[in-house]
Amino acid sequence: MSMQRQCTKLVYEGEYVAEITVTLIEDESGWSPYLSVEEAARLDAVRAALRKGDLAEASKEGHVYKLTPVAV
Repeated sequence: MSMQRQCTKLVYEGEYVAEITVTLIEDESGWSPYLSVEEAARLDAVRAALRKGDLAEASKEGHVYKLTPVAV
């Protein structure tokens, strides 16, 4: 029997980070919890969009933030 639960993943690329909600699958296997192929492809697509600087495309899947260094 497998269960699913929502989880937030952060995808970093350059000076940007995207906050994406994904579904994790939990079951009795030793690989649990894991992402479905579709969810992994979504994360890869967001990473590729951030790499190209296409923030509009990346923001279709979740929130996108720009990272700013802090001088201490």
